[in-house]
Amino acid sequence: MAEGLTSIGSVAGDLFASIEKQRSKKTARELTLIDKGLEIAQVRPEGDDVTFMHSILCQIGLPRSKFDGDRFERKNGSAALEVRAGSIWTGTDMVQQPIPYGPIPRLILAYVSTFAVRERTPEIPFGESANDALRILGIDKGGPAYKMFRTQVSALAACSMTIGFTAGDRAYTFHGNPVEQFEAWLPGQEGQRSLWPSSMVLGRRFYETLLDHAVPVDLRAFSSLRGSAMAMDLYLYLVQRLHRISRPVGLTWWMLKDQFGQEYVGEDALADFKKKFKKALAQAQSVYPDAKIEIVRGGIKLFSSRPAVDPKEAKRLRV
Repeated sequence: MAEGLTSIGSVAGDLFASIEKQRSKKTARELTLIDKGLEIAQVRPEGDDVTFMHSILCQIGLPRSKFDGDRFERKNGSAALEVRAGSIWTGTDMVQQPIPYGPIPRLILAYVSTFAVRERTPEIPFGESANDALRILGIDKGGPAYKMFRTQVSALAACSMTIGFTAGDRAYTFHGNPVEQFEAWLPGQEGQRSLWPSSMVLGRRFYETLLDHAVPVDLRAFSSLRGSAMAMDLYLYLVQRLHRISRPVGLTWWMLKDQFGQEYVGEDALADFKKKFKKALAQAQSVYPDAKIEIVRGGIKLFSSRPAVDPKEAKRLRV
């Protein structure tokens, strides 16, 4: 018996040593995602852990990096998204804004969409001070994130979107501003040196379609991916797609590049995209443990998977 116990203890020790060895090869960010994935696997999201995103923005995302120009377009099969830069009144001048890009506007959209869906209102508050706005979005005060938030919330509030899609033998085009009205504190108030958001009102059409087509998302997972806009986009795509398919779906690398990597150009564009995509996919899968995906010759294969959020919980939060 003692020998058996010793043997079991030895095996367990070897197992833990192996796990620690594997963990030692991971970066701090990879370890954070692994730990978050373990938490998500053990505890399903509910209450404040559930956020909502517009279904269109789960299929076609904003630019992932800084975009030069005032018009951006991304396609996905029979659908497309066009984003145009707009202007913001600063109290003294109309100032042209850039196209919103990167992780922060994605987090902002998650916050405003969730508030709109759960409270059934297009008017979204950001708190009584700049610090409140940062806290609500889980963004650390100070440093580059502080400045980036200020830039991106103004860019998002100013932009306009055009969505096009094909259904049957007809082509549809929808024009609208995600944000109809933007209210901000002037510089000097609340100790601020530039405009900070107080509230925004969603555009009527955006708000109405959001209520009808909101996708429930695990906020713990989505927020943990903020280091990679591509990983955030992949996670949203998988969350809205995997639970709706009934049979395996194959996607070639070229199809994936058309949807997620249109910015990759040049002789090695596909190879560069595949490298970045595989890394982002691994990150997205680490925080969506139920996602069933295989990398196969020529692309990937998707399989029907359990929803990231229990449909009953999502329905409860939308009432």
